[in-house]
Amino acid sequence: MKEENNIKIFSGSASTELAKKIAKNLGIPLSKSEIIHFADGETFAKSDTTVRGDKVFIIQSTSTPVNENIMELLVFIDSLKRASAKEIVAVVPYYGYARQDRKAHPREPITAKLVADLLTTAGATRVVTMDLHARQIQGFFNIPVDHMEALPIFAEYFLTAGFSPEDTVVVSPDIGGVKRARALATWLHSPLAIIDKRRPKPNVSEVMNLIGDVKGKKAIIIDDLIDTAGTICNAADALKKFGAKEVYVCATHPVFSGPAKERLQNSVAKKVIVSDSIELPEDKKFEKLEIVSCADILSETIERIYKDIAISGLFEIPKEIEVKLND
Repeated sequence: MKEENNIKIFSGSASTELAKKIAKNLGIPLSKSEIIHFADGETFAKSDTTVRGDKVFIIQSTSTPVNENIMELLVFIDSLKRASAKEIVAVVPYYGYARQDRKAHPREPITAKLVADLLTTAGATRVVTMDLHARQIQGFFNIPVDHMEALPIFAEYFLTAGFSPEDTVVVSPDIGGVKRARALATWLHSPLAIIDKRRPKPNVSEVMNLIGDVKGKKAIIIDDLIDTAGTICNAADALKKFGAKEVYVCATHPVFSGPAKERLQNSVAKKVIVSDSIELPEDKKFEKLEIVSCADILSETIERIYKDIAISGLFEIPKEIEVKLND
């Protein structure tokens, strides 16, 4: 993609490395900005270049520290709106508060909707995100939302690693993730298994049963995110007990709170594969971890939005993968 005068790519402080990769893919320099976090906790953000009449993309995951990164994104969007940017696209690879998407009990907030309202009010004209915890969050917005998936990245990883349909099974760690797991199983031409679990309290899960056959196979657990890793590690243990030969874990968003690093490193999982939707500090990385980049998908999405080209083609199985599956 050639550099254009009416497109600008900015990075928030939470997604600097990912933004650099995206800008490099597009052949556009990352636009300069000024972001300051004052001693009292206030945030200041603005572009260091003119954006009048431009289509502007801001890349910022709202990961830890969640509230600080959300506020930075909102302030940045507001500054661009007041600088007369023509369109402001918030590229939010990881959408914080996505798990607060409904009222499960009386008097609870629906914070995923609140964040959607804040982004719209600040001045965003479009949102690009990846693997929302619940797809219905798209309906919380009154502006267009492009919901991308990391499935192509994970499918390519496992196919390149030599996983064959005959000895592979894709596993959903719970009933809510069946659609995601079925989609990966379709890409890999592999069978599907589902773990039946219950959650007695937040961040605690218990495996009750397994639907499907994993005996003697390589089991791939796929989820949208890994937080404290309790669910994933319990699922991996259960799959081993049900006879799985090897267990692999993949998730789009490596939140990795609290004991997640130690649990994953000490788990029965052979590999933990995540995307770079959240930039992990060195102290959260471990030996079993492998990071695959979502930069290609996001840069292609940005280019298609800029050129007004449909993005539906990004969800189709590439011909080269079809050839591998049919060989």
